[in-house]
Amino acid sequence: MRAPLPIYSLFLLMLLKLAPGTEAQTNVAAAESAARYRLGVSVDEVSLSFHAADAHGLPINDIKLDELSLLDNGKPPMRILAFESLQDFPIRAGILLDTSESMEPYLAHNRAISIAYAQQLLRQQTDQAFVMKFNFLSEITQPWTSNGIALTAGIHKFAAHGESHIGGTAIFNAVYQACLNQFDKIDHATSGNFILLFSDGEDNASHAYLQQAVSICQRANTAIYAFRPEAKYSLSSGPRTLAELTSETGGRVFFSDDSDATILNDLRIIEANVRNQYLLVYKPAESKHDSSFHRIELSAPERADSVLVRSGYYAPAH
Repeated sequence: MRAPLPIYSLFLLMLLKLAPGTEAQTNVAAAESAARYRLGVSVDEVSLSFHAADAHGLPINDIKLDELSLLDNGKPPMRILAFESLQDFPIRAGILLDTSESMEPYLAHNRAISIAYAQQLLRQQTDQAFVMKFNFLSEITQPWTSNGIALTAGIHKFAAHGESHIGGTAIFNAVYQACLNQFDKIDHATSGNFILLFSDGEDNASHAYLQQAVSICQRANTAIYAFRPEAKYSLSSGPRTLAELTSETGGRVFFSDDSDATILNDLRIIEANVRNQYLLVYKPAESKHDSSFHRIELSAPERADSVLVRSGYYAPAH
């Protein structure tokens, strides 16, 4: 049985100890790193980012190109155009909070996790985030900012499900809008981009389909990391939905009702994954403009215990 919901003030106090150093050298290095990797990628080239970790969950930053095996729709790429190790990358994060009726018991706890991330792990010198709340409808409660206080206000700027006169939860709509209207409007090749999604995964009101949400996030080079409560019903489709959203975009699912120590470790994992990535740009063997889905298979050396990479991409339509 999982631990009961922790005391929120204790959680925030513990996370204060995780506050990263703000030495000028670290921040300058991150900014210079972002400027260095401004690559122009044409429609016939694929920009693929991935994270590699060892058996202890620590980032591996010394993988060489000849240690990788890449297949695009079962075929090796025609040409590798660039391969870089991106360390201490600046972050662009979207905090998406499900405020529907089924999530009401978890709102205070999810706010506590969100605030802790915004105030303690987001670096004001290099990182930015926005806040979106959603149930049937979605609303940006705080646009892009690096200010932890402003993000905290945005996280608090919503009520429970009673604020909406329309029932239902539209997760796919919210994710689609976040990637289309937020991440797709920034230079997402120069930062580590992810959505921090708090939801049980139960969608009963979206006009967008799961694959549409995945596709736009893949295009915007944005991974989804989800925190969910343990499912109350064994037949719930929520866990499967969140598993697909995260795995297809290169993210993971965590439990929001785990212990304080476990959640702190989860946030460390997300931090390491997003800040330490590889960027691989290649020309696929087949580059038809037919909107078809290309499945990506990436194999790393044995010393990489895990590799997080999106499942593929859709070819351009024109």
